Amino acid sequence: MQRDGIQFHNVGEARPVENRDGELLQRVPEAVRTELNDGAQARMRHPAGVELRFVPDGPARVTLSTVPGGSAANGTVQVFWGPIQGATEVVGSDPVTIEVSPPSGLADLEPLALEGLAFDPRVCRLRLPGEHRGGPMIYQGLEGDVRPPREDELPDRRYLAYGTSITEGEAPSGEHLTYVSQTARRLEADPINLGSCGTSYCDAAMADHIAERDDWDFATLSISVNMVGTFSPEEFRDRATRMIDRVASAHPEKPVVAITIFRNSRDVCRSSDPDGLCERFRSELREIVHETPHENVHLLEGPELLPTIDGLSTDLVHPGDNAMITMGETLAAELEPLLED
Repeated sequence: MQRDGIQFHNVGEARPVENRDGELLQRVPEAVRTELNDGAQARMRHPAGVELRFVPDGPARVTLSTVPGGSAANGTVQVFWGPIQGATEVVGSDPVTIEVSPPSGLADLEPLALEGLAFDPRVCRLRLPGEHRGGPMIYQGLEGDVRPPREDELPDRRYLAYGTSITEGEAPSGEHLTYVSQTARRLEADPINLGSCGTSYCDAAMADHIAERDDWDFATLSISVNMVGTFSPEEFRDRATRMIDRVASAHPEKPVVAITIFRNSRDVCRSSDPDGLCERFRSELREIVHETPHENVHLLEGPELLPTIDGLSTDLVHPGDNAMITMGETLAAELEPLLED
């Protein structure tokens, strides 16, 4: 989506807000959002992985606010210049104007310094807050001379990730530290984050949406600790099978990687999973992938991407900064051969 000289990355639609100037940025179109389960409908309005990208010619001012009465009063917006980390700005329910200007040092970079960068440092990236770092965000306008980034200023391939709050990025301290961002960075890819905190149920509408998109080159489907205890193993199998089949059949030339449930408290705490449901659901997903007719479907084991509890947050479910970095390194190493093929 492009408007006002801005590329709205990972935004499916901008929607008017009642009694409020500006538009709410949501990750999927409204026609998709309203077909999801009730919780996921709310989650798709949290801007995890959403970025406002533009190349300014001089100072530019972007005005943002959070939805009044939302789950988080304030949100932290991170400013990046291509891959280079800049300032952070706190945005609340009252409109906040973020002023950015191209750093003088970036204009004096040696050509060799630009080699191997997936993002051009001239691209200003306002990275909006995802899970637990802010609520839904309202765009209220831009002032200044800016243009959208060109294709040669952005990564030349895109990575789409679907999953739970671990994918959406609950515990890390910034958007750049989610495993999705860390994986994308190592593979020189542009991340599309469709994580859905607590509500990753493999809804048919989400499967159809991913299948109908043509803006990604490889995808991971983390399926899904949210379904343990909410659905029976048989219901899980039906939903997971449909999602994998729908996405893989629509994109037979693109790797589609199913990831079993990540290591969590049910695995490491005594008596926390007496019925062994986590492992039962992992087994179901292994069988789905084994039986699929689609050659582009692959399986990765979630516990192998984070083999110990080192770096988890205290709930022993959500990876913190260090665990997310480990997951990004491991996942990128597993995906790279598939991309080369």
